[in-house]
Amino acid sequence: MTTEEALMKQYGILISMKDCAELLGRSTEGLRVTLCRNTSMAEKFKKARVKLGRRVMFKSSAIAQIIDEA
Repeated sequence: MTTEEALMKQYGILISMKDCAELLGRSTEGLRVTLCRNTSMAEKFKKARVKLGRRVMFKSSAIAQIIDEA
């Protein structure tokens, strides 16, 4: 089972900010701070980000790619 398949099975197509932070071993606020910075890691997460109204979600496939690259 690939990382993408595992994430899709557990979270679905989109991962919430809280679940993504837990998956990466960070706090929700820590992930928000990362998104505010101008780093290569922040750019990768910004490409994976989807806004639904005020809610921020992340594409499971993009997060799996980020995890596999690390």
